[in-house]
Amino acid sequence: MAQKGDLIEISRGSYQHWAVYIGENEVVHLVREGGKSSGSSANPGNINGKVKREEFTDVVGNDSYRVNNLLDNSRNPRDPSIIVDEACAMVDRKLPYDLVTCNCEHFATRIRYGEAESLQVTIPSLIAIIAGTFVALVTGGPVVAVGVAVVGAFAFCAALIRSRSSS
Repeated sequence: MAQKGDLIEISRGSYQHWAVYIGENEVVHLVREGGKSSGSSANPGNINGKVKREEFTDVVGNDSYRVNNLLDNSRNPRDPSIIVDEACAMVDRKLPYDLVTCNCEHFATRIRYGEAESLQVTIPSLIAIIAGTFVALVTGGPVVAVGVAVVGAFAFCAALIRSRSSS
């Protein structure tokens, strides 16, 4: 069972949604404005996000989840009371949402460790996207969809490289 300050990783199929457990069956998480959860690749551009405090079971729904304090081996997590206080102080704030620099995983890791990081946004995951696009092209996938995916994957790679070189 989750403890106060734990990160919750929720499987949404092609991506993971992240939330911070604050106790009493509640989580705080960053969602795309107008959406149930952030991280969807359907609209990867710059959009608005909002920090929400919601019931754990409402956020998870029927999806699988696990406690995943993914950076505990390389970073020191902050005290659970600080994590919970900071998460709660962020509720209802609007933040820019960006798949590469400010997604739900960035939000959750910043709250737990004091520093934002998203392991979903890595070069290997981008290579997988490009490889999948190549397979679709070779096997006769829809040309327009494949073309859009290739352009999107390369734009995403460029944005990632820009964000990593500026930090």
